[in-house]
Amino acid sequence: MDALWVIISFIGILVSFLLLWRVTKSFFIPSLDIIASKLRMSSNMAGATLMAAGSSAPELSIAVFAVLRPGEHLEIGLGTIIGSAVFNMLVIVGVVAVIKKAVLKWQPIARDLLSYFITIILLSLIMLNGSIGLLESLALFFMYILYIVFVFFYQRIFPYKIKPDEFVEERDTPENQSLIARKIKPVDRFLQWLFPDEKYYLPVFFISILIISGLSIILVESTIIISEAIGIPEIFIAITIIAVGTSIPDLISSAIVARQGRGEMAISNAVGSNVFDILVGIGLPALIFLLINGGTILVNNERFLPSIVVLFGSILIIFVFLLINRWKLGIKEGVFLLIIYLLFIVWEIRGVWLMD
Repeated sequence: MDALWVIISFIGILVSFLLLWRVTKSFFIPSLDIIASKLRMSSNMAGATLMAAGSSAPELSIAVFAVLRPGEHLEIGLGTIIGSAVFNMLVIVGVVAVIKKAVLKWQPIARDLLSYFITIILLSLIMLNGSIGLLESLALFFMYILYIVFVFFYQRIFPYKIKPDEFVEERDTPENQSLIARKIKPVDRFLQWLFPDEKYYLPVFFISILIISGLSIILVESTIIISEAIGIPEIFIAITIIAVGTSIPDLISSAIVARQGRGEMAISNAVGSNVFDILVGIGLPALIFLLINGGTILVNNERFLPSIVVLFGSILIIFVFLLINRWKLGIKEGVFLLIIYLLFIVWEIRGVWLMD
């Protein structure tokens, strides 16, 4: 019976990943594109704020449900967020560099890397403390508000030119065409029926959030079933399988804009997603839990230490690459980042192997 539930759970995870990808790519990201264009946001600003927050919705939903679900499954939420952060910095930035050599303006990239570095320091202090209290959760959430303000006013402090094509533009679509692609598969037919036309971008936005939240619940429950059935720690499944699956929409959207020559938006999306994941993805669920239950949330800091080290190392490596290459990232740098991620996964597998 356990084997049957494991098979069903794996199928549930795969189907959830597929739906997350389709909903995010065909509905959620396009609706955010329209919102960003209405606000006249530049591409890198949209990537660091709206697009980053939107594409990180799965991680936030998983973290909220994992924290609120009875049975102490906090590590699923934390593992997904931290694993996703590692994936974003190493795989997404690496793939963007491999697809097309990115020539970047130093001002927006320095802005995002600095914000991310401060975020990692704050996360490290919380992990070293071994617990998350009301003060820590408020600090994380408030720091993200400061980050948004910083992004919006940064260009006034460090001015740089923005070309007309660097503003996010609404997508041109034929009349009566939905957000879904023209070639409709069985799953897409259902999604097209479920979603309204793209001109109703706000309903599309909110329906996307509801679907993403529902799929996140399936992912959390499937992780728990697999962990209990075959004895693999929940945190390992979260850091590897779930983190990668929920980050696929980020990878797809970043690859698309990279092919269009908008390297700044692709990297801002990756770094901005990490800032959102850590500050809001950890801060908001913890705040909700503490307001309901009080006390503090205990964190297994030793288990997350390798991931924190990799996060610190990745940002330093990328910064050094940018300085050496005069704010350019190419194939060699991209491949190097991808190799580091493979080594990180091998290290995580080794940890589970030694536990046995």
